[in-house]
Amino acid sequence: MAKAPIGEVVDLAVLAEEMGYDRCWLFDEGVMTRDVFVTMSAIAQRTSRIKIGPGITNPYVRHPGATAAAIASVDELSNGRAFLGFGAGGGLALGPLSVDRVRPLRVVADAVMAMRKLFAGEAVTMTSETFALDNARLGYARPDIEIIIGGRGPRMTELGGRLADGFYLSYPYLPGLIEQVDAIRDAASGDHRHICWSTGIARNEYERQQMRSQLTFRLVDSPSSVRDALGLTNDQRDAIRSALADGGPPSAAHLVDEEWLGMFGIVGDVEECRAAVDSVAEQCGVSEFILPVQDLHTANDLITSFSPLAP
Repeated sequence: MAKAPIGEVVDLAVLAEEMGYDRCWLFDEGVMTRDVFVTMSAIAQRTSRIKIGPGITNPYVRHPGATAAAIASVDELSNGRAFLGFGAGGGLALGPLSVDRVRPLRVVADAVMAMRKLFAGEAVTMTSETFALDNARLGYARPDIEIIIGGRGPRMTELGGRLADGFYLSYPYLPGLIEQVDAIRDAASGDHRHICWSTGIARNEYERQQMRSQLTFRLVDSPSSVRDALGLTNDQRDAIRSALADGGPPSAAHLVDEEWLGMFGIVGDVEECRAAVDSVAEQCGVSEFILPVQDLHTANDLITSFSPLAP
């Protein structure tokens, strides 16, 4: 849930647990959203079954050692229900903080390897491009805390397949989803990888407008191959980026073509959307669908309508 008060987010997490959802992913968009680890801690105290994790946090805003300590603390508070969604971070999280995404593949890889060692109770000394550790040790983490990498480009996808327990595909270009899943599994060299897929649901014009808004920054961050397939020109990309800088995703939504919605999201009534999600997941080998909740006014209905317990 973006930009919502912590209490409202906690209530929605409680509802999601009651409705049979397995995981609660929390946006980490820097100053745009409430602190993700504070919110996760509040959820941990009101729930008993659902897994809790950031979707996603990054190694630039927080030191990976501090992130490891925070997620281990939430895991302790929740009796072993925490997981870590991790990646390079996008413009919404890094831009307002004036943080540069320096050598993202190297930094993400180093951070994941460092956090795994910290979770295992090892003393870690290392130097990466943007962070260092000097004989750092946690001593209180669960060794097998799950790390799920998120990203869009082919190199980050390959990295996730090699190093992570799973991969989080957020608003992927649907015609290329099978290829992305195959690339993750190929990089895993036969090891199991949990594949998470998230995209918007649009049942009416209001939700279609929300989807346009959510696609803005994702289009800007999309790999060149996807932009080329869409026919998204450099001028259009610059216009979206400029509108985002001026007023955020809602200010850029009108620049997203209608035909692009169905190439990333699921459009239709409830029954059509549920069927489409099931079909895409089965065809592409996805193991988890993440339902994004963007608006407080429609959140309860959305969570209830797509509940795993719904007939």
